[in-house]
Amino acid sequence: MPQTFAVADAVELAVVERSGFVESRHAGSAVVLGPDGEVVASYGDPGALVLPRSSLKPLQAIACVTAGAALEGERLALATASHSGTDRHVAVVRDILDQAGLGEEALACPPAWPGDQATRDELVRDRSEPSRIRMNCSGKHAAMLLACASTGWDTDGYLDPAHPLQVHVREVVERLTGERVAATAIDGCGAPVHAMTLTGLARGIHRIGTASERSPFALHRVAGTLVRAVRENPWTIEGPGRPDSIVIEHLGVFAKGGAESIMVMVAPNGTTVALKVLDGGSRAASIIAVHLLGRAGALTPAQVADAAAHLPLAVHGGGHDVGVIRPTVGT
Repeated sequence: MPQTFAVADAVELAVVERSGFVESRHAGSAVVLGPDGEVVASYGDPGALVLPRSSLKPLQAIACVTAGAALEGERLALATASHSGTDRHVAVVRDILDQAGLGEEALACPPAWPGDQATRDELVRDRSEPSRIRMNCSGKHAAMLLACASTGWDTDGYLDPAHPLQVHVREVVERLTGERVAATAIDGCGAPVHAMTLTGLARGIHRIGTASERSPFALHRVAGTLVRAVRENPWTIEGPGRPDSIVIEHLGVFAKGGAESIMVMVAPNGTTVALKVLDGGSRAASIIAVHLLGRAGALTPAQVADAAAHLPLAVHGGGHDVGVIRPTVGT
């Protein structure tokens, strides 16, 4: 049986430089699949098990749609999101709940403050409290509730791994990754999250990222529609100035980060990266993935440089930029 990550199997993926001094190093594993889905590069131990955390959301969203949730456009993209809780995000989540005939109280994710600082400041000034709909996974939960309401499944207990919706999610995950679920844990939002190898995650995301909306297979048609929805609405996936939204908008990639520094990214030509930074720090994950897509020839040097210029990679000192977070894997 594949094992979870060991420190000895990790490789350096990125460093943090301050005034020319390497202050920190991020180690982990990564795998790159070519447009045909074959492994073209691997680093560390991509055969070890990971919990994909929110990088599993594209698979969960596809499961919701194939279970009966009629979602498209912004609503479908929000079902895949780890959003920053702005009013614009929340309005779409409310639309999904309205479609299901349910209120915010049906959400089983925990109450939270929005990740967007301006929105949070405004709520604090208004003496508001943390709410479930502001939680970054509320779009996924609303989609799960819509799938249950549309199919006639009980909306109570929809997060129970034995609930029909979660059984369906697990089946879809296994079909897309080509692996049996090795273990199931509870994610931060309360939903089941399934362990798989980093390579299995990459294969699942590759199948989604290269799917056609004209496929004879419903699962692939839904996947193709989801990818288009995300690329057309990059603001939904995270929020203004956030890494996932930045790289989708500037590079046209399909990207989804997950907690504890999981990252998946698919270039327009189908080249796919999945990576795990072992220490769980997410600050370098996006630029590592972009760098690996560039090394594979799926992005031009100019595109990689453009992404690096827009991502929050600067190291500050005394109110000035004095260093940078930069990828080192494969160099």
